[in-house]
Amino acid sequence: MTNTNGKRGTISFTTWLRGLGPLALLAALVWTFLSYGPLGVFIAAFPPLEELSIQRIILPAAGEIQVEVVNGGPDPVTVAQVLVDEAYWSHSVTPSRTIHRLGQATITIHYPWVDGETHQIMLITESGVTFNGEIAVATLSPTPNITYLGTFTLLGLYVGVIPVGIGLLWYPFLRRIKRRWTDFLLASTIGLLLFLGVDTVAEALDIATEKLPDAFKGLTLIATGVLGTFLGLGAFGKWVSANSNSDNRSRLVLSYLIALGIGMHNLGEGLAIGAAYAVGEIAVGGFLVLGFMLHNTTEGLAILAPISRDRPLLSHLVALGAIAGGPTIVGTLIGGFTYSPLWAALFLSVGAGAIFQVIYEICKLIQRQRDGIMSILNATGLITGMVIMYVTGLLVAI
Repeated sequence: MTNTNGKRGTISFTTWLRGLGPLALLAALVWTFLSYGPLGVFIAAFPPLEELSIQRIILPAAGEIQVEVVNGGPDPVTVAQVLVDEAYWSHSVTPSRTIHRLGQATITIHYPWVDGETHQIMLITESGVTFNGEIAVATLSPTPNITYLGTFTLLGLYVGVIPVGIGLLWYPFLRRIKRRWTDFLLASTIGLLLFLGVDTVAEALDIATEKLPDAFKGLTLIATGVLGTFLGLGAFGKWVSANSNSDNRSRLVLSYLIALGIGMHNLGEGLAIGAAYAVGEIAVGGFLVLGFMLHNTTEGLAILAPISRDRPLLSHLVALGAIAGGPTIVGTLIGGFTYSPLWAALFLSVGAGAIFQVIYEICKLIQRQRDGIMSILNATGLITGMVIMYVTGLLVAI
């Protein structure tokens, strides 16, 4: 195409005008409808539709409860009264009692909550609509200080970094087994990751349906995160492989992709752990830590499988472990102090997309071999990987 200056490859002003013209007409139509159309008649004829979602309940101090809410409905919502355990209590709302669409507010209630007990909260709007929340186990919410930062960091180390590091210690063993058993372990890796991917999507859907307001379109958000990450990592992996000079480097890139996918999953896992720990809904005992260690140690095996025949530098192994396990610490810190269902659903969906992309790449790697994924040994490996994750997952009780 040629513009007024005769240059090729650019778009002329007339073409831009033709492209933007319909958008300008659409904007004018929307403005006309909102200003002079029948919308005002509908608003006057029908009562407002109110929807208020309780995102989080915090106990920052003795005798104080904070309720974080989001307006997911089309109309503004005005909080009129607050009940705690079926009794009205004094409260304040910031920034305003009237919460507009997709707006957020914090309701502070002065109530003598009792440590370890359950408390029921009811919000009553100006039109009489009620919304309920529950404090399952009353406990002082963590605040950013050295004690809690250290606690959440250690928790992330216990359930993420250390187990993955232990799994990487299988490297000497993997180097000494026969090639068909290496393919078996690659197939097992597919089973491990498939379990993680399905589990991650299930967690994201649970958050989207139970905690995320409908206005945020949780299902669409999850689909966008999964598909976008799958395609993005696929394009990146293809670019890296095209610029790799050897098969060894391509396999190392695959290990990094596996570590990245597992890391994104562990980030979402850390979010859930931190949020549950912050509200007293998780018992961090030896059995729980043991369960996570067994469950996540297998992730180290998945990272090593593509490079089991190579000699990667120690720095690469350290980096792989940090990428896979480190996000657990970040997740526990975010979940413990600033948990958001919106970001949790997005992070989980991104993690699922990364895991599914890694599964696709490993399947291509195995299909290049003589037997392929459908051989008896490799199919057994895939099922074995899923069974291992399922059994160790039974030990994790949140």
